[in-house]
Amino acid sequence: MTPASSLPPGWQARLEGLARERLERDPSCHDWDHTLRVLLCARRLAASEMADLSVLTAAAILHDIARPEEMASQGRVDHAALGSQMALRLLEQEGLGDETWRQRVARCIRTHRFRNRTGESPQTVEERVLFDADKLDSLGAVGLARAFHFAGKTGARVHNTAREALEGESYGREDSAYREYLVKLRKLPQAMLTRAGREAAEKRLAFMADFFQELDRECFPE
Repeated sequence: MTPASSLPPGWQARLEGLARERLERDPSCHDWDHTLRVLLCARRLAASEMADLSVLTAAAILHDIARPEEMASQGRVDHAALGSQMALRLLEQEGLGDETWRQRVARCIRTHRFRNRTGESPQTVEERVLFDADKLDSLGAVGLARAFHFAGKTGARVHNTAREALEGESYGREDSAYREYLVKLRKLPQAMLTRAGREAAEKRLAFMADFFQELDRECFPE
């Protein structure tokens, strides 16, 4: 195990610079701002968990480094799987940590996705905390902002009916913020893996539910 004290001075700033450079090339709702929010949230959640902050910090900084590839492929590339491989190479190139530490960081990244394609689920405390922190940024006011940002970037409608949304396809015209809410976001609280994450998710989801009820009333008045 690599203790944080054995990592070189300035290691976090070096990783932040590398991740920021990648994520700012193709701005999206998974940009550098999102990464910073996830990092801060992960550290808050970790306050009530016995997490290795060096592993968690590195994983949070690098968790979305393969998002540009996923966006370019319209979802065919799994950013979690590819990102874990990229993180391993990057950490080794930068000379950070031993192999065990690097693998722990990579596994956090590999298992952080809600729509997991790897067949693996978060197991360690660091994996569970990163999973929850990433999901919390999809909920509440910031979650709404990100959902509409993504929908606008892909050319989706501002709003649609539940039927239109659920019958629509990813990256299509019906892939609205409401579709993201129906397909994924409303299910997140029950998927949370830490107590603090679940409590925060329930509060944020209630805000979103109220918002979409009002949007329905305004767009589809009886």
